Amino acid sequence: MSETRESVLITRLVLDVLKPHQPDIVEFSKRLAGVKGVRRVDSSVLEMDAETETVKLIIDGNDLDVEVIGETIKALGGAIHSVDATVVEKIERKR
Repeated sequence: MSETRESVLITRLVLDVLKPHQPDIVEFSKRLAGVKGVRRVDSSVLEMDAETETVKLIIDGNDLDVEVIGETIKALGGAIHSVDATVVEKIERKR
């Protein structure tokens, strides 16, 4: 009789992020796409002022690590305002 092991994985994050103008949205998105497990980054600038941009990020992947993504955003000068949505999937693996 085989045993089943379950894993719960984050496959999508929707984030509201405040970032400086530099790096621009293209470079910002490319850097996030380089994070392990990230497959796709959809980014939109929602607001812009003299020094910052409010950006909506939709990040898709396999087993997204929220902490590593947050650290990457911080390293790029940004800050997560909120996590607006998530998609979490349960994966069952037979042993």
